[in-house]
Amino acid sequence: MWNHTPDCTLCPIRTRVDKTFLTGTPHQEEEGDLTFFINGKEITLYFLISTVLLTVGRNKKVLLTITDISDLKRAELERSSLKQQLYQSQKVMSIGTLAGGIAHDFNNILTAILGYTEMALYQNKQTPAIQEDLGEVIKAGHRAKELVKQILAFSRQSDTKRIPLQPKRIIREAIKMLRPSLPSTILIKQGDCQPTGSILADQTQLLQILLNICTNGYHAMENSGGTLDISLKETLLSNEDILCNQNIESGVFAQITIRDTGHGMDKETMEKIFAPYFTTKETGKGTGMGLSIVHSIVLSYGGFISLDSKPDKGTVFDIFLPIIKSDPLLAICTDEKLLTGTERILFVDDEEIIANMIKKMLEKLGYQVTAKTSSLDALETFQNHANQFDLVITDQTMPNMTGSELAKTLLQIQADIPIILCTGYSTIMNEKKAKAIGIREFVTKPVSKNDIAILIRKILDSNHT
Repeated sequence: MWNHTPDCTLCPIRTRVDKTFLTGTPHQEEEGDLTFFINGKEITLYFLISTVLLTVGRNKKVLLTITDISDLKRAELERSSLKQQLYQSQKVMSIGTLAGGIAHDFNNILTAILGYTEMALYQNKQTPAIQEDLGEVIKAGHRAKELVKQILAFSRQSDTKRIPLQPKRIIREAIKMLRPSLPSTILIKQGDCQPTGSILADQTQLLQILLNICTNGYHAMENSGGTLDISLKETLLSNEDILCNQNIESGVFAQITIRDTGHGMDKETMEKIFAPYFTTKETGKGTGMGLSIVHSIVLSYGGFISLDSKPDKGTVFDIFLPIIKSDPLLAICTDEKLLTGTERILFVDDEEIIANMIKKMLEKLGYQVTAKTSSLDALETFQNHANQFDLVITDQTMPNMTGSELAKTLLQIQADIPIILCTGYSTIMNEKKAKAIGIREFVTKPVSKNDIAILIRKILDSNHT
């Protein structure tokens, strides 16, 4: 029998040998592992061990067989990890599929809500109290629209549109969305938010950045409570300041700081925090994709993220986004100056409530509108009276014939007919594909009265020149 101490490295093997020696019971291919350190690096070996008692004369001996299965075991662990990543990806895809279905129907509902509310607002100019109430309905409708865009952005199914944005306004919106979802044990506050120049970003993506990082902070304080603080300032970064970010150009940045008083992170966790599928949350509480997506978006904007954290000392995320030198001039159109016209429009949408609402809206702008709730009826009408229409506006997702299929057929009948394609959400059509067909403009529902008025005049005026 071997002499050994309980904490010796080879204990797992020696224990089996001793047991076989004392009891005579063989052990057939039991799995075990050994962990030890070489030059400070942890090494784990996996093995199969077999023991059998042999009697040689008067002596008892144990035959020990060790088979190294380290490579096989590591391959199994890697397969298990990949399987888990695939499972997480499938969950994200499932959420995306569900989000797409909800987005299409919900955006149709919002189109009707916002459209009729805008018309009611326009008709009640002399009643301030009614105007104020209707204005709140419109605000809520637009918040619902942005919420749908966030869901689609999470599942990476939405097209992004970068426009000049004021970070301070988006921070206020993020705080407004977070407050109802956080427990009373967590205080969220807007710290010193100084005025800054505009950044070129997609509003939904910027909200996603803030919400994901703030949610990460919330989970760090979930058990003990604490404070989540968001602040903003403009900062000038030189080449020396961004040495660790070689692909970033020096200049003026909007610095958004998100600070939590949670349990913090060690150095090893900080190094992995932006890696896809990495999560410190328990099973079912996170996909490991949130901060990875945040990191990807920030880099695509020409910015970067700085992270500072220590165990039990909280965490600070600094998000640096480049400030654009000047804002493009944006056309602003008020209700009193809505663009109007007298041209003839064929409008197609299988939702009767939307078809009726858009017909009323466009007629109030002076247009002559023929509304159809069937793409086949619309096609027949156009075939018989093609010279009676100056513009076609069609929904994408319709039974029998989609909007894009209808557009192709209409363009075969009259190659120069301008077409606007609208969609609440579509997995088969986007702006690039639409324009490749010959469609002039691609818009996502819901679209405001002001926006549709501008878009129609833009297309019709360009058609006349």
